[in-house]
Amino acid sequence: MARRRIPARLGRTAFRIGTIAAVTAVALLVHGSRAPTLLQQIRARGELRVATLNLPTCYYLGPKGPTGLEYDLAKRFARQLGVRLRIFAVANEAALREAVALGRADIAAAQITANAGWRAVGDPAAPYAEIPQLVIYRSGEPAPRDLPQLQYAKLVVRPDSPQEGVLQQLRLVAPFLQWQGTDHGNTPLQDVAAGEVGYAVEDARAYAYARHLYPDVRVAFPLPQSRPVQWIVRQGAPDLLAAVNRFFDSLRSSGRLAELMQRDSGNTGTIHYEQSRLFELYSVQRLPRYRAWFEEAAARYHLDWRLLAAIGFQESRWNPAAISTNGAAGVMMLTSDTAEAMGVADRADAEASIFAGARYLAQVFKMVPDHIPQPDRTWFAVAAYNVGFGHVEDARVLAQRMGKNPDSWAAVRTVLPLLTDPRWYARTQYGYAQGWQPVAYVARVRQFLQLLEWQHGNGVLVETADASARGAVADLSGS
Repeated sequence: MARRRIPARLGRTAFRIGTIAAVTAVALLVHGSRAPTLLQQIRARGELRVATLNLPTCYYLGPKGPTGLEYDLAKRFARQLGVRLRIFAVANEAALREAVALGRADIAAAQITANAGWRAVGDPAAPYAEIPQLVIYRSGEPAPRDLPQLQYAKLVVRPDSPQEGVLQQLRLVAPFLQWQGTDHGNTPLQDVAAGEVGYAVEDARAYAYARHLYPDVRVAFPLPQSRPVQWIVRQGAPDLLAAVNRFFDSLRSSGRLAELMQRDSGNTGTIHYEQSRLFELYSVQRLPRYRAWFEEAAARYHLDWRLLAAIGFQESRWNPAAISTNGAAGVMMLTSDTAEAMGVADRADAEASIFAGARYLAQVFKMVPDHIPQPDRTWFAVAAYNVGFGHVEDARVLAQRMGKNPDSWAAVRTVLPLLTDPRWYARTQYGYAQGWQPVAYVARVRQFLQLLEWQHGNGVLVETADASARGAVADLSGS
């Protein structure tokens, strides 16, 4: 019987089908009969990709590196997964949604309240917090006490914002509510501060930061409805979504979530009403124990020991056991990263902390341009010790653009608080900073320095061994 010939084309097709089947079989064996999940992919690549916004409530560059609530949370979650974190900021919420939709980000973390737009591109995790919504008014104007008093007022919110979503829900019980969106890039608080509108609605967390920029705005009352905030996970990743929910459940039950939110609440400007009294007391009780180390460290790095001691008092009240809300510790309040960079194994070791603080301050001095005269050069260095040199340089650039003297601390200190305003920090290299803090920090250090000079004689700052200082000598009691 003659063998039936198979057409060549059919033979090639059968071969391809067989090859595909073999490859598929291998893939099924490798992946356990299905493609790897997103969580498995993250662990395989060793990297968690998180998209966020450059905002004080989310993510920004602090004096010792990235910081912000969403950054802190994402870093902890990545550590729990055993992978590194790659976090990147995008321009706005629309860009956040695009990053998730296109798979550039595994998670969007930016104080998000899920709505229809978000559910179209990702899956919301369970809310990890509820943020109060505040009605804001201008100081000196009548303060409303409840919703009915907003009936005929000019009320503003950011267009398409979570605040607008809250008002839309409240309209079900208060149909008289009317509002308008801000325009020209203004913020609601800016419009209220300028007297252009009567009231605004803003997040409590955002207000805690912005109030330093707009001291004339006040809280009238919180709305009866807060807004939930949550992470958004890429669609089709139930294992990653479950891991996120377990992560927040664990943080909440341990109490750590509340601590992190309080630490990053914006309420960092604690006022010490008895600073002078405490300074006098601790100058007798504590300073004598550490003075020799302040003097020795200052001599090694060509600094005024009184300046170094003044910074130490501002940082910790000369307490080696002090721990700040952001995790800094010791006499000079070193972060763990700074301590590691300075070779300090135990931040509670007062001697090691003082010498590391002196070394870091000397490094900052070298960054300040040589041509800036004293004492301004010192105040720029002290500000950079607090907020980071990059942000100080950003403020100097803005000052120059505004026609101010970028080499004058008196001029730049008026510009630093603008780094909290997106209209300004969006133009800078390093972005958002809590710009009011270094202004207050320098003012307090100057006060403590003056008190030390009174106690121990008027002194000068001599930087003779630092080539960048060109042997500058300055009386730091001057302005």
